[in-house]
Amino acid sequence: MVPDDTRMSPLPIPSAWVEPLPEAAPPSDMALYQLPTGTYETRAIFAFKGGSFRDKRPFAATSVLIQHPQGDLLIDAGFGSQVDAHIQALPRIERAPHQLGNTVSEQFKANDYDQSCLRGVLVTHSHWDHVSGLDDLQLPIWINEGELQYAGQSKGGRVFREISGSHRIHQYEFRGGPYLGFPSSYDVYGDGSVVVVPARGHTTGSVITFVALPSGQRYAFIGDLTWQLDAIVHRAERPLMMRMLADTDPQLVREDMLRMIALAGTMHIVPSHDVSAYDGIPLLLN
Repeated sequence: MVPDDTRMSPLPIPSAWVEPLPEAAPPSDMALYQLPTGTYETRAIFAFKGGSFRDKRPFAATSVLIQHPQGDLLIDAGFGSQVDAHIQALPRIERAPHQLGNTVSEQFKANDYDQSCLRGVLVTHSHWDHVSGLDDLQLPIWINEGELQYAGQSKGGRVFREISGSHRIHQYEFRGGPYLGFPSSYDVYGDGSVVVVPARGHTTGSVITFVALPSGQRYAFIGDLTWQLDAIVHRAERPLMMRMLADTDPQLVREDMLRMIALAGTMHIVPSHDVSAYDGIPLLLN
C-alpha cells in the first residue's frame, strides 16, 4: 500500500536569501527569448500537492534562446516535428493529449535567425519533452556526465538515445564554486551572465540555469525541479505517487526546492512546464 500524504503540510518556510546576488557582467547586447513549441495536458492534481483534478493544465514545451556575443545557446529544445513518434515511444500511461506549435527550427527559419551563431543546446535533463526538438537541429548537445549516464541507462532516456546519435556531445563540468546555495557551478561565458548548477533529484544530472540580463533582471530556469510555479509559491511538492514515479531522489528535489523558494524574491523563477512563468520573456518569432 502506498502511504497517503494528502494531509501533510507544505514544505517549511526557508529563510529568504538576504546576501547580495553573485556578481555578473552581462554584455549590453545580450538578450533572452522564449520559443514555445507546443503544450500537453496534465491535471493539476498530478503536478503539485493541493492541485485540483478538475484543473487541466497546458504543460509548456518551450525552448529558451540566450543571445550572447560569445555565441548563442538554447536551453532545451521543446517539441520537434517528430513529436508524435516520440510520444508513441512512451509507456501508454505517460502519453497525454498534446498540441504541436512551431518547432524551434521553424521559428529560426521564419525569423531569418542565423543558426551559425549557436554553440549548442543545453538540456536541463534528457526527458522526451525537453529533447524532442533536437531531431530538427544539428547542434551540439550540452550535457553533464551525470545526465549522460542517466540518459544512457534509464527508460526516461529512450527518446534522447534515439535522437542524440547524430549529434556531437559537449560534456561540461561543474568546476566553479558554490552559487546561491548550490554546492558547485559552471559559468558558461565567464562573466556571470549564465551559470549552471547541478539539481540532481528529478534525474541524476538535472540542472538549473541562472541568467542575468544587462537590465538587471535575473531568471532561474529550473527545469523539472517543479512542474508548475504553484509548487514554489505554495511550497508544494509533487504528490507522493508522482515523486516515486518521476524523481530519482525526492529528498534532493526537496532540498533544491527550498533553495529556490528562498530565492523567489530575488529573481523570476521559470519551471519548464508552466506556461505563465514565461510571461515577460519576449518571443523570437515576430
